[in-house]
Amino acid sequence: MLAENTKAYDFALEDADGKVHHLHDYLGKKVVVYFYPKDHTAGCTKQACAFRNAFQDFHDENTVVIGISKDSKDSHRKFIDKYDLPFILLSDPTLDAIEQYGVWVEKNMYGKKYMGVARATFVIDEQGTIIKVYKRANPQKNAEEIVEYLKSL
Repeated sequence: MLAENTKAYDFALEDADGKVHHLHDYLGKKVVVYFYPKDHTAGCTKQACAFRNAFQDFHDENTVVIGISKDSKDSHRKFIDKYDLPFILLSDPTLDAIEQYGVWVEKNMYGKKYMGVARATFVIDEQGTIIKVYKRANPQKNAEEIVEYLKSL
């Protein structure tokens, strides 16, 4: 997993509308990049709604919020529409950014091992350097923790 005080990987991924976003598009602003396992699941919905509810706080801190999963653009569009999500969701079906950030990991559920996306969040400064990593992001508390962190800077 990428660590604090390292350069963030400059991805090129499509949003729900097919527009390509690069991390370097947001130089000059702080960026929160959160990786999550799957649209429309309980934990991921809680996390997305928490980011939605705190969206004005992120805006006030000049911070862009970007969620990334391996779900399709169509799945992201439905997720955005269903929960009125005001931030960017990017699709990474080839696992490019997911692997570069080190969040493609072995998981274990009921004794069965499989590969999946770890729920992790990276706070990136205006120059593209990772300044904070939440390795095991809590879906309900992650957005609030990040807002408090941003306000402390």
